[in-house]
Amino acid sequence: MVRKSLLSKLIEQRTLVLMSVPLLLWLFVFRYIPVWGWTIAFQHFRPGTKLFDQEWVGFDNFKFLFQDESFYRVMRNTLAMSSINLVLGFITAITLAILLNELRHLYFKRIVQTISYMPHFISWVVASSIIVNALSTESTGIVNLILLKLGIIQEPILWLAEGKYFWGILGTAEVWKNLGWNTIIYLAAITTIDPAQYEAAEIDGASRLQRILYITLPGLKPVIVILLILNLGNILESGFEPQYLLGNGLTADYSDNLDIFVLKYGIAMGNFSFATAAGVFKTVISFILLFSANHIAKRLGQPRLF
Repeated sequence: MVRKSLLSKLIEQRTLVLMSVPLLLWLFVFRYIPVWGWTIAFQHFRPGTKLFDQEWVGFDNFKFLFQDESFYRVMRNTLAMSSINLVLGFITAITLAILLNELRHLYFKRIVQTISYMPHFISWVVASSIIVNALSTESTGIVNLILLKLGIIQEPILWLAEGKYFWGILGTAEVWKNLGWNTIIYLAAITTIDPAQYEAAEIDGASRLQRILYITLPGLKPVIVILLILNLGNILESGFEPQYLLGNGLTADYSDNLDIFVLKYGIAMGNFSFATAAGVFKTVISFILLFSANHIAKRLGQPRLF
């Protein structure tokens, strides 16, 4: 009976099923088939030799990974940068969405929206060039010029030559580039809130701030929880392009993250087994975090993924 019911639903929704086929094929080819490559993490991989003819070394690559001091440094950097991006991304996107929702001038609202999400479509190669020029000590370095004019600093600062500034620069760059794009989903969620709630609150004498606190934010809560779960699952995905393009030898102790570590100490040196072991570690931890966050949300009675 269950099979018949499921089959009938598939037939009724055959258009949607057919539309999902390309996505399912893409997932299978590019996400599931490559998982067989995880076997390299348990081998002493040598290019040119068949996969199952390699020398099996068990967990030696993982032991070497956890004994490497550089690994703990890049893990610190990865978690720090991911946490900064997560906190700033949520706070700024929610704040901008609420502010845009409160705007009554539709034309001005559209202009602000367009300006805010335009940087998202700029590649990190171009964006990093803009950031480097803005932080330069030359005449093009607008940040240093403004700070000098305001008397905040006495001489130009080498922003990209000192590691202690890197996390702040990266967090600011991520907000500038993705703020408008991240706001879209919150604006969409706000439109689902019943306008009658705002009207009733206004009649009862609620101020604009009270309407935001007691209507808008609770209405956004389900979306915030779902996005938080997804982002916690990707906490080890702090990015690659901005760190690679903005980082240098002087800031490596703060700019190198897990992905750059895999590139430098795994792929670039031809140690593919070591690089795969690091990738497997990242995937497993992300998987655990995703399910843990989803389970906690379930226990607390909050919206969840599954």
